[in-house]
Amino acid sequence: MYNVLVCDDEKDIVSALRIYLTAEGYQVYEAHNGKEALAILSQEEIHLVLMDIMMPVMDGITAMVKLREQSNVPVIMLTAKSEDTDKVFGLNIGADDYVTKPFNLVELQARVKSQLRRYMQLGSRVMPEVSEILTIGGIAIDDRTKEATLDGEKVALTPTEYDILKFLMENPGKVYSPAQIYAAVWNDSPFGTENTVAVHIRHLREKLEYNPAEPRYLKSVWGRGYKLETGKGKGDV
Repeated sequence: MYNVLVCDDEKDIVSALRIYLTAEGYQVYEAHNGKEALAILSQEEIHLVLMDIMMPVMDGITAMVKLREQSNVPVIMLTAKSEDTDKVFGLNIGADDYVTKPFNLVELQARVKSQLRRYMQLGSRVMPEVSEILTIGGIAIDDRTKEATLDGEKVALTPTEYDILKFLMENPGKVYSPAQIYAAVWNDSPFGTENTVAVHIRHLREKLEYNPAEPRYLKSVWGRGYKLETGKGKGDV
């Protein structure tokens, strides 16, 4: 059973999500502001957070910043259609995805399952006997431990960031549109926007490129999409 934390100041929304998620087999924890959510996260083993943005006491953005200081648990933002700027900002500071109110329950279910699958794979505590390592230039990922390194230094990636990087590393030099990347990584969810991919690519560059404005690895191909090409290590010329 997976534990899902629902945080929204609208009690009707929390109640509706609790009924739906409980029926799907999840254990649901409830919070009505970011402060309450952080308190629950410090006490319980939570596998997924559904977080509203606009809340009293502590808003969802502030709570997400504090959460990311100690955990990579996936966060799906609950947003209004008018909060496009907040969506992008939320993705930039560590949210994994978002769902727009009013909810399409099929969409919500797909996103929840997708994020839980990635998180549980990334969070596996089983130590592998044999590593499955992919290496491109100074970037390496071990798909058994779900760990990434840059020039030998460990890089903390969210499950979504890891899956995007893995997809591109498995297809080096090939150009993929945002829609193709979205379809490959969110393969059980046909919903969402290509802007989500752009934000995660930018976040990956901030973690994997010494100069994100002039990337060695995660290249943009104007009008077509993105590719991962062989770069040089930190000490190379």
